[in-house]
Amino acid sequence: MRVGVPKEIKVQEHRVGLTPMAVREYVANGHEVLVQAGAGAGIGAGDEAYVASGGRIVASAAEVFATADMIVKVKEPQPAEWKMLRKGQFLFTYLHLAPDPAQTAGLIESGCIAVAYETVTDERGGLPLLAPMSEVAGRLAIEAAAASLRKPAGGKGLLLGGVPGVPAARVVVIGGGVVGTHAARMAAGLGCEVTILDRSLPRLRQLDELFQGRVRTRYSSVATIEEEVLAADAVIGAVLIPGASAPQLVSRAMLARMRPRSVLVDVAIDQGGCFETSRPTTHDEPTYEVDDVIHYCVANMPGAVPVTSSHALNHATLPFGLALAARGEQALVDDVHLRRGLNVHRGRLTCEPVAQAQALSWISPEAALKL
Repeated sequence: MRVGVPKEIKVQEHRVGLTPMAVREYVANGHEVLVQAGAGAGIGAGDEAYVASGGRIVASAAEVFATADMIVKVKEPQPAEWKMLRKGQFLFTYLHLAPDPAQTAGLIESGCIAVAYETVTDERGGLPLLAPMSEVAGRLAIEAAAASLRKPAGGKGLLLGGVPGVPAARVVVIGGGVVGTHAARMAAGLGCEVTILDRSLPRLRQLDELFQGRVRTRYSSVATIEEEVLAADAVIGAVLIPGASAPQLVSRAMLARMRPRSVLVDVAIDQGGCFETSRPTTHDEPTYEVDDVIHYCVANMPGAVPVTSSHALNHATLPFGLALAARGEQALVDDVHLRRGLNVHRGRLTCEPVAQAQALSWISPEAALKL
């Protein structure tokens, strides 16, 4: 198969769909890889590194899209890219369609076969292609909170970890999944007073064992969310419903009662955000204020550390990408976990949570593939 790697064009997105290591693996497996000139610049991988790995450099994204059988990206295609997708062409990337009707319509109209990293599953029920970026985002969330609490950034002037004789910040993490666990790990490591809220009792038990008393766990309810958020200096929104819009758990009314100059970091913003007042921001202007509360809602947080992020992502996506390149649609037929990543198939929506979020009709991946 001919695989294409365009340069990412989302604002302040420096990651790359395939690293030179991954390109070498594709070429070793008999595939041709076309890489847009400069695609790897954000991770310090020059065109010569891709050529040395067996890739072929092409001048423009238009050439990549026009020539490749499969496009491998990091972030969701932008409007200019929807128009370059072809019927039957594979698109393998993060999509986060639920809060993005325009992108959904663009992909359906293109006729492409869109496989979303974030809905591919594994035998344990996990999300193996979302996990690496969730790990990065969870850790970055605490760094973002720490920076936003500083006085020059508009914060209250609080050191997240405190010092002897001065209390550390109170950090509340809503959601005990991969993002929440890594955020809590970072915050606890700094000495913060950390609470994780989750609705799964088995997960809360796992977290209790993992942190051995260094982090409080509480069952997530309207009452406990309100109690913890109102007492927090920093709140990390880490709630995920695979493929669906994130539930809004902190209301505007609750926000107005929070501590002045406290910070909300919404890691769920890719899926619409879990705070009522959330709206996507960029690394250029990462924060804004509502009711004297600082909001950090950058939609591509791992893009700030593209070297770490790109390599971690490629390690996870490589086996699935190689399967698609080798067997095309048959790979979706053969592997139920990869099939769950199918969001759009030749003009039809194949992801139920997206359909529910946007009130659209859909068919199952099995029906689309005529299994």
